[in-house]
Amino acid sequence: MKTSRRRVVLALGSTVLVPLMGADAFAQTPSRADRAFEALGRRWLDRSMRLSPVSATGTGDHRFDREIDDVSAAGRNAGLRFAHDTLRQLEAIDKTQLSRANQVDYAILGNSLRAGIWQTETWQTWAWNPLGYQGLAGGALYSLMAREFAPLPQRLESAIYRLEKMPRLLEQTRAALVPSRVPAPHAATYAAQNPGLKSIVTGMIEPHKGELSASKQQRLERAIAAFNAAVDEHQTWITETLVPAAQADFRAGAETFDTQLGYTLLSNLSRADIRSRADAAVISVRQEMYQVSKQALAGRPGAPATPEAPTPEQQQAVIRAALDIAAAERPARDHLVEDATAATEEARRFVIEHDLITLPEGPVRVILMPEFQRGFAVAYCDSPGPLERNLETFYAISPIPDDWSEEQATSFLREYNNRAILDIGVHEAMPGHYVQIFHSNRYPSTLRAVLGSGSFVEGWAVYAEEMMCEEGFRANDPLYRLSQLKVQLRTITNAIIDQAIHVDGMTQEQMMTFLTQTAFQEEREAAGKWRRAQLSVTQLSTYFVGFQEHLETRVAARQKQGAAFNLKAYHDGVLAYGSPPGRFARQLLLDEPIQ
Repeated sequence: MKTSRRRVVLALGSTVLVPLMGADAFAQTPSRADRAFEALGRRWLDRSMRLSPVSATGTGDHRFDREIDDVSAAGRNAGLRFAHDTLRQLEAIDKTQLSRANQVDYAILGNSLRAGIWQTETWQTWAWNPLGYQGLAGGALYSLMAREFAPLPQRLESAIYRLEKMPRLLEQTRAALVPSRVPAPHAATYAAQNPGLKSIVTGMIEPHKGELSASKQQRLERAIAAFNAAVDEHQTWITETLVPAAQADFRAGAETFDTQLGYTLLSNLSRADIRSRADAAVISVRQEMYQVSKQALAGRPGAPATPEAPTPEQQQAVIRAALDIAAAERPARDHLVEDATAATEEARRFVIEHDLITLPEGPVRVILMPEFQRGFAVAYCDSPGPLERNLETFYAISPIPDDWSEEQATSFLREYNNRAILDIGVHEAMPGHYVQIFHSNRYPSTLRAVLGSGSFVEGWAVYAEEMMCEEGFRANDPLYRLSQLKVQLRTITNAIIDQAIHVDGMTQEQMMTFLTQTAFQEEREAAGKWRRAQLSVTQLSTYFVGFQEHLETRVAARQKQGAAFNLKAYHDGVLAYGSPPGRFARQLLLDEPIQ
């Protein structure tokens, strides 16, 4: 489960100007430092989107819809020079003279620039991670066609231009990647995803070619033919050159992991801090799962004994028995979208009835995950960029692969049973990612929208799951609470395996045992997590860390406000600052010093 990331651009030179600075930035006369920071931020936003037209499209700046990113060495070096120049100018600004909002954005921008420079110069992800190129190639077309931000003929014309430029992008990708530096799991995933690029054309572009004039249709058909040939050529290279040579170690190691962890989280928590908290959380959540399982098993014939002080074996048996009951009630193999849609609506009604948070008016639409994106997460929320208005949000679910056996499909559906699908609907949509991103997009700092914190976003979605249960969602169904706690346990173990695999050398066998036994995951879920853990570094830690930060901020707000504390006002308040790292949201909300 994740939310898609979209880059946001300030539309300089267009008819709409989005404020760079936060809502409180000009509560008083702006300082010289504020004016300098505003000017720098505008330059950075504009130049960033010129360097990444695909990101610009996805986030609502449509000046470059006919262009595509330059991933050649020259393009990469141009971006690197720009990052260094911007960082030097940023560090020349006296941050102590900035407004509180701009102090936060200053820190976020500096972190992003340093991360990008380090990833390009030291980690060199461009040389060994093909999945970034895959997202770029697919996003170039998908972002044009998925939402109706402009008339269809206009978007189709932009697609023609990008299709014509796609062979160059794939050629640049082959030149940039160093096969011997690519880890095997990255190459294998890339090999599976690349053919999915064609499905965007066949499913989203070709059916609408009648919207174009005859001459433009001919140009589109030529562009598609060249595109398909380029994808086939690229697939041959992946299969015959990349995959056989891709033998690099996927493990990041301690130094790289810790550096990336700092950039990902922008938190005061170290790797050791996270592990200590996660280990303790595993124990406490399993204890609660045992108590809930006792309720679920009460009066059921053949249930295992449920003593007040169970042995580890008794605790395991009781929780497993209750989870097996929940797992027996699961969707049909081809009914995931329909069940997820119904689950999202049930959660929406509860949020409205209990007045828990301000909800967006627009719909969220459950869809099958686009083929070019499959193989990483089971589900994600794809929200429109902050510069877009009144466009759909997609909650995407990966279908069960056609080549899975019935046993594999059953394992998957036991994990994503009816109650788990309901909990994921809370996480991805109501009141999780969909609602949080709606609030985030209302914040006036475009810069902050560009650089939203993954730990804040993912942490909110996990917090939403817990909060809904606290407020009585499915209160009469202990199996739902048990399913939600199992997903929470997944969040915790994500953070553990993230560092255990990349730093401590945890093997696949060790991880499978840990996840299937300690965290009660089904075999297919655990196997998928092994693949995901190999493909990402520190992203799996964002859920647990962000969840902890949200819980701690609510405790601090409740202590400060006392009897005046109101849950809806708190939710609307903490989400009113965009998606900054958790510590900054807390400092802004509670009027603490910005650190």
